[in-house]
Amino acid sequence: MAEEQRPAIETIKTGDEFKRWYWLKEELVAYCREHKIPYSAGKFELIERIAHHMNTGEIPKPKRKKVTSKFDWHSETLTLETVITDSYKNTQNMRRFMQAQVGDSFTFKTPFMRWMKANTGKTLQDAVDYWHHFQEEQQADDFQSDIAHHNQFNQYYRDFFEDNPDLTTKEARRCWEYKRSLPMEDGRHRYEKSDLVALKDLK
Repeated sequence: MAEEQRPAIETIKTGDEFKRWYWLKEELVAYCREHKIPYSAGKFELIERIAHHMNTGEIPKPKRKKVTSKFDWHSETLTLETVITDSYKNTQNMRRFMQAQVGDSFTFKTPFMRWMKANTGKTLQDAVDYWHHFQEEQQADDFQSDIAHHNQFNQYYRDFFEDNPDLTTKEARRCWEYKRSLPMEDGRHRYEKSDLVALKDLK
């Protein structure tokens, strides 16, 4: 039986059908521009906006999270007792504070930034403790960095090479290109052993 071919985005009539396929962000942004849909958002948010538009014909309005704190992370004096507010930003002020606490090697790594955003109400002492804990985790032989839920490409590559450590990046890319061309009922394109069928004609 012939495999389904990904339809042109303009021919799709329902959000459910649209979400079965893998889309590059630039494709989503182009669709949003064409249909006057706000496109300043992450990829998964754009997918939800487009699906809503396809189902209803409405132009979705972005949901803006209301910031209640007026604490200025650019200029306020920071101490270990400073409470993390919903106005938190990764500022030079915060960088200097963390470097003073943990050393000049401090950088705003993705896990730390996610932790800060998710832990409103805790203190910068908690943030320092988390940094040290994360540094210890990285030293473990079995450490694997977190992959954001929306980053299907990175997750696919990790899973591919765990299952096929002797294969190459070229072969991983061929399998990924094959996989992302297929429809997935839940919209998640995960590595499966059967994806290796894409390598049968690879020379």
